[in-house]
Amino acid sequence: MNTIQLLVVDDHSLFRRGLTTLLAQDGRFHVACEAGDIGEALRCVERQRPDLILLDNHLPGVRGVDAIPALRRAAPGTRILMLTVSENEADLVAALKAGADGYLLKTVESENLCDAIVKVLGGESVVSPEMTTKLVAALRAHPPVAEGDPTARRDLPGEGRPVEAPPSPPSNELSQLSTREREILMLIAKGDSNKGIARQLDIAETTVKIHVQHILRKLNLTSRVQAAVFAARCMPP
Repeated sequence: MNTIQLLVVDDHSLFRRGLTTLLAQDGRFHVACEAGDIGEALRCVERQRPDLILLDNHLPGVRGVDAIPALRRAAPGTRILMLTVSENEADLVAALKAGADGYLLKTVESENLCDAIVKVLGGESVVSPEMTTKLVAALRAHPPVAEGDPTARRDLPGEGRPVEAPPSPPSNELSQLSTREREILMLIAKGDSNKGIARQLDIAETTVKIHVQHILRKLNLTSRVQAAVFAARCMPP
């Protein structure tokens, strides 16, 4: 497999160096360029054409979430993964609507960060468990309405693309899930990890993983984020 080329955008040079060193320990990744602001990031994108951008939100001049459209135009095929300290629900929604492929907090474990990068490059969306709960709450606060309604809201308030909302499911899709699978789906919507779900239900983590795979297959979904969105739309809080 070719080495994954990364661009790290963060205004704290110490954090950038630490993150670069951390990622270098995984042979799958190479930090091709670093940037401390969006202007520098755009120059890096044009010069290096990275596979994925790790983007902080709190940057001088232009915030990361506000720069996503410009980064998308500069490199349409490049994935963008937010890596930030911001736990603000509005930032999360703005990032996903602007075209970010994921939203992780800087408290993420290094192994989970590396796995998230690979998942995003494989076409999945990733959101920190702590933020998944806020995403679900935001969707429940602004639920979509019936298909065909000309006033229907397809996304959260504001401009931009929908927040990875799955297609409206047939009414019988939930009936395909077992009682245990419904239970796990609700815990996913609450932002619980597989380990946390296993602990709560007193089952093995590998069993949880199998249940999650079955849930995604039965509901024709591709990621835990879509599963959480599905739960927000189709299951009672």
